[in-house]
Amino acid sequence: MKATGRFKLTAQELQSFDKNGYIGPFVLYSPDEMRAIHKKVRAQLLNRQYAPYEAPIESAIANYDRHLDIQALSEHICRHEIVERLTGILGKDVLCWRSEFIPKPPGAEGTDWHQADTFEHASGQPQLVWPEKEGAGGTINVWTAFTEANEANGCLMFVPGTHKEMHFDESKGMTFDPEKNTNVVKGNVPRGFNGYDYSELQKDPHWKPDESKAVCMVMQPGEFIMFRSTLLHASKPNSTKDVPRLGYVARYVPGRVKVYPDTDVVSEFGGEISLKNYGTVVVAGRSTEQTNRIRTENMRGQPFSGLE
Repeated sequence: MKATGRFKLTAQELQSFDKNGYIGPFVLYSPDEMRAIHKKVRAQLLNRQYAPYEAPIESAIANYDRHLDIQALSEHICRHEIVERLTGILGKDVLCWRSEFIPKPPGAEGTDWHQADTFEHASGQPQLVWPEKEGAGGTINVWTAFTEANEANGCLMFVPGTHKEMHFDESKGMTFDPEKNTNVVKGNVPRGFNGYDYSELQKDPHWKPDESKAVCMVMQPGEFIMFRSTLLHASKPNSTKDVPRLGYVARYVPGRVKVYPDTDVVSEFGGEISLKNYGTVVVAGRSTEQTNRIRTENMRGQPFSGLE
């Protein structure tokens, strides 16, 4: 699938992304198209015959990387609208290393402010390693709204420009304790991090984000937004009684980054998954890091259609 060039970021957009740490939303699907995809994917999520990981369905990691078995998601992560924009930021070699659904049902707490660089905050070891001379560089998150996301049902929030300074030390690690770390009130808002207290990673225990500068990402079904994982981000609680919010995030890095180095398992959220079925997906160019596991077909034997 060759690049069209239609969706390449302009110089002005790249400048805005560099300054703010995010860009979008962009339209990927119409609301009707998104609802149809959502219906199809929801049914397939329950069928774990081809799911890449064996984990209890209630586990937060059970539906990691369903782009490795659900064709609609396999196609989604390779869409021109996403990948051509990514190449302007990451270069010609781009890998999709992880994807996950992020649901927020009615009444759910908000997600605490956080940044992620090496993604070692939960497992205790870096899941991404950049070339030594470059240092860590985070990942580009592409967050797609499967449902409407607004301030009432728990939309994303960003503090623009905060991606260039890390306020958290991921190597400190966090303690998984869902009984203790659920609906913890911070700034008069119930916030958590799926059973973790992200403030355990703060370099300065007295530091607090300047929420007066936060912007809310209101999105329609089928829209996506791109942001650096090192950008301070959070989400509001879902204060509605009957309006769920569902996002799907795909995470991308340049082809020179080592993904899950020196490990065969991922340990997060009180569970563990084997990487025996895992592989990064090359969506543009190639993986120049030779140690990376690569998948060219999903679990159903269907090829990924990345850009040539």
